[in-house]
Amino acid sequence: MGVTEADPIDVLRRRSSVKWRTYAPDVLPMFIAEMDFPLAPPIRQVLHEAIDRGDTGYVDPTDTTAAEAFADFAATAWGWTPQPDRTTTTTDVSVVIVESLRRLVTPGDGVVIMPPVYPPFFDLLPEAGARVVEVPLLDDGTGFAMDLDGIDRALAAGARGVLLCHPHNPLGLLHDRDSLVALSRIVDRRGGFVVSDEIHAPLTHPGRAFVPYLTVSDEARDHGIAAHSGSKAFNLAGLKTAFFVAAGDRMTGLIRSLPAEVTARTGLFGLLATRAGFAEGREWLAATVEAIEQNVALLDGLLSERLPQARLRRPHAGYLGWLDLRGLGWGDDPAVHALEHARVALSSGPTFGAPGRGHARINLACSPDTVVSAVARLAAAHAGASIVEG
Repeated sequence: MGVTEADPIDVLRRRSSVKWRTYAPDVLPMFIAEMDFPLAPPIRQVLHEAIDRGDTGYVDPTDTTAAEAFADFAATAWGWTPQPDRTTTTTDVSVVIVESLRRLVTPGDGVVIMPPVYPPFFDLLPEAGARVVEVPLLDDGTGFAMDLDGIDRALAAGARGVLLCHPHNPLGLLHDRDSLVALSRIVDRRGGFVVSDEIHAPLTHPGRAFVPYLTVSDEARDHGIAAHSGSKAFNLAGLKTAFFVAAGDRMTGLIRSLPAEVTARTGLFGLLATRAGFAEGREWLAATVEAIEQNVALLDGLLSERLPQARLRRPHAGYLGWLDLRGLGWGDDPAVHALEHARVALSSGPTFGAPGRGHARINLACSPDTVVSAVARLAAAHAGASIVEG
């Protein structure tokens, strides 16, 4: 199949999700991480079949078919076969993070996060009783990397563990094997843990390598727990299914100690759709990643041509682009200016932490026409021209 094509804008505006209900119809919504693409055909089919048979009840906690489909996908994509008996489900990745941390920290313990990073991380830690310890990523102007020495110092000073974002949102950064091995050695030496949010991993771009944290060392397998889901890869956030994944006995014990209700809250439609996506939606996923890559290249070229004061930090996974807009003079939160003057809704850079000042995140899981229109609007706003809907 060719690249996945986004739904027409009139169809998209009939959706009832937050992406399409937050702003007026003249705004291009390119903020929250929802795709504009239609569902993968196998997922559409399985959901229609469930509705036809009235299959809208509770999940069967012994159903491992989704975990098995994910394991088979992971083996093909990453050379890793997580064991279904070391895996369980819940509603979403945020719940995986919070429920894991509640069992790994005592109230007030510090946990390292690495801004600029997914904004809910700043709230999920307090929800779990932990304290946020920021160790910003290193940025040499050409690429980002973990500050391993800074993480070591934070753990030596009392932080209990690390909440890793991998691939890293908002950057689409894939942490390389050597960095992950080094992280695992540091965490092991300090007696800590790692909870690795790997939700964007299935959207790794061709020619790039995603390395699951639980594969990098014996230490990582002992102290690590991974959060996985099909919700970003297959646009299933509203259906509520995610995986706790362990590889060692200690974290498998944590998973097995969870209250039954944590699994019972899994969405049945989410479980069905997740199994169908990982088992039968791989061709659609590859075509979707190709469409995303084309949009990344399109945006990069248009900015160079029409708005050279702005810079895209190109992602290697996912469909989110990190924009350095400091050259536009739009202040610490340029998304505010973009919304008011260009009628383009971007994600606010400062919500990703202090390194996000002067930046914004853009969603590229859309049609090429949307990318073209967004750049035209932003360029017109920078030139002081009025914005005409289009």
